[in-house]
Amino acid sequence: MKIPEAFGQVLRKHRKAANLSQEQLALQCDLDRTYIGLLERAQRQPSISTLFSLCEVLNVSPHILIKEIEEITKPIQ
Repeated sequence: MKIPEAFGQVLRKHRKAANLSQEQLALQCDLDRTYIGLLERAQRQPSISTLFSLCEVLNVSPHILIKEIEEITKPIQ
């Protein structure tokens, strides 16, 4: 799996765990709702600032999100 796809999967997982809609997450991060959808569908990639903003609202440390993405994208040995 490619990094943008993994990011989208992890973002969706954490958004749903926080019981937030795409619109609610976007509003709390001062982003457009369509942008959250684009991130989750791997059609856009976030800046570092956006990543930190998303993590703050989702109450997850950025390094945890990155670690989960790394685990998904790591080749099976």
